[in-house]
Amino acid sequence: MIHDAYRFLIPLALAAAACLGFAVHAGGPVLWSAAGILSAMTGFVAYFFRNPPREVPAGHHLVVSPADGKVVRVATLPEADGEMPGGQSISIFLNIFNVHVTRAPIRGELERLQYRRGRFKAAFDDEASRVNEQNVLTIRGPETRIIVKQVAGLIARRVICWTQPGQPLARGEVFGLIRFGSRVDVLLPPGIRLRVRVGERVQGGSSVIAEVA
Repeated sequence: MIHDAYRFLIPLALAAAACLGFAVHAGGPVLWSAAGILSAMTGFVAYFFRNPPREVPAGHHLVVSPADGKVVRVATLPEADGEMPGGQSISIFLNIFNVHVTRAPIRGELERLQYRRGRFKAAFDDEASRVNEQNVLTIRGPETRIIVKQVAGLIARRVICWTQPGQPLARGEVFGLIRFGSRVDVLLPPGIRLRVRVGERVQGGSSVIAEVA
């Protein structure tokens, strides 16, 4: 479990314990119901903020998925694109039951981190990549430069990055979190061979999504 969980988990657990204590001593359906609801919420928060270990594949040319979820879009970027002209983008949708930590797709240095204010459209909508609140991370590795976007969704209202510009990242290393249902976009430069298709499910840090030519 990641450290960000405890600010939510501890108050819920204390409230659940208090309600359970009152229910045991005083009884009554309202107290028992409240204790049950708070206990269920505590369990869900612990589940949501899980950070399971992942086996990161070896190989100098591999790009791994930055997040768990379903590939909902693969597209070629226009030559006029200001971030990755002529490159390719992969969009991954995270539902509320996916692991929500985000991981570095390559080994490298966080060259730039930009926070963009925006809207909170449903994350499965392609327009969310353009208009929603997001963190934009530029990671420069020994072989290539990749952009990762943590995109907030309809329920997700916070995108978090714990890494600062200038810090190194290992491939598959956790660098941040998106709280509740969201989207992650990966922008790849021209010449990289994609290894995923729309509809495939991927795991952050372990699924290979592209290969540097």
